[in-house]
Amino acid sequence: MTTETLLEQLVAAATAWSGWELAAVALGIAYLILAVRESLWCWYAAFASTAIFLWLFWQVGLLMESALQLYYLAMAIYGWSQWRGSDAGSSSGGEPRRLAITTWPVHWHLLALASVLAASAGSGFLLDQYTDAALPYADSFTTWGSILTTWMVARKVLENWLYWLVIDSISIYLYWDRGLLLTAGLFAVYLVIVIFGYLQWRKHYHLQPAYV
Repeated sequence: MTTETLLEQLVAAATAWSGWELAAVALGIAYLILAVRESLWCWYAAFASTAIFLWLFWQVGLLMESALQLYYLAMAIYGWSQWRGSDAGSSSGGEPRRLAITTWPVHWHLLALASVLAASAGSGFLLDQYTDAALPYADSFTTWGSILTTWMVARKVLENWLYWLVIDSISIYLYWDRGLLLTAGLFAVYLVIVIFGYLQWRKHYHLQPAYV
């Protein structure tokens, strides 16, 4: 692919959805930056971005990714309730508390990885055999991995950022292949933000005795 061809595709991608993909990308970046800062507003941005992506992914045949957005909508509400509830103060009327960042032991990560791989193999096979879904196994892996990792974000599990590094890297290829170049670019930006997110949350994790 020449540079000229790539630029032409990027221009076409920027106008193909009449601004909807661009809006979803901007909201997605806002969500991640706000999540790094542990801001409750991240869930508002997540909900809006997800609603747009649900429609976009359905249009290009990423069936699992489209279905995943329904889960994201529910998790945006769940994450908002978890983070908001933690900031509402203790039942005894004490000082407001934020939801503590936690870590998982190694055996939990091994179980999580095995579960995601098994679910991905199963749904990938079914999609490959019975639907016209594009890239069924990669689509399945990013879907099941995202289901788990989004829940980890809502519960403030530190290692969620490391999981996103893998998922977002595969997602870049997935979206690029389907012509969603702006979305692929969004996930490239995500990779950079994810690194900062991990470092920031790790710092907060070690400082928690000062504010939990």
